[in-house]
Amino acid sequence: MDRLFPIYVKLRGRRVLVVGAGAMAEGKIAGLFDTGATIQVVALEASPQVHEWAAAGLLALAERGFETGDLDGTLLVVVATRSEPVGKRVFQEAQARGVLVNVVDVPGQCDFFYPAVVHRGDLQIAISTSGQSPSLAQRLRQQLERQFGEGYAAWVAELGETRRQVLGSNLPPEQKRLLLHSLASREAFQAMASTANREKLRGERA
Repeated sequence: MDRLFPIYVKLRGRRVLVVGAGAMAEGKIAGLFDTGATIQVVALEASPQVHEWAAAGLLALAERGFETGDLDGTLLVVVATRSEPVGKRVFQEAQARGVLVNVVDVPGQCDFFYPAVVHRGDLQIAISTSGQSPSLAQRLRQQLERQFGEGYAAWVAELGETRRQVLGSNLPPEQKRLLLHSLASREAFQAMASTANREKLRGERA
């Protein structure tokens, strides 16, 4: 199997199709909400949760079978249904149109895979086994969540602001590079975390 190319994709304003609207599809749909994607869901029957999302304007729902035209203008398609014939048909149509497709739980019919992701604000750490062992990916995610605590969210935001200030300064390029590397060190994070803990304790005692 070819090695996968790891990439983060901006989906804001891009059309994503989800075929299926049951329990299997709910998690896939929910994962798209914060991306800004335009979400189209097609299914013969939708769960109450998907109906609620549609009523809230979070997605467009069509309760019918998949049609080839559903792929028009679509960047990604996720097939989240137990129907093998539907999955195979959508996969073949998507391949013919050059649309990236993921048929859930069928690695041979996937152009991309859902990684296990650690979220810490703007910091995202994705783990993939190329569909070979989602259980291993989830176990590694849990380990990384313990290693990279909630404090990383604030630190990454702070690093972003500092980086903009450093890049906009009159410092020589090499000095900028060295400064940015030092600010992103483990020692710098520990110093930030220690300061945050002292401020928290001070606030609790006040």
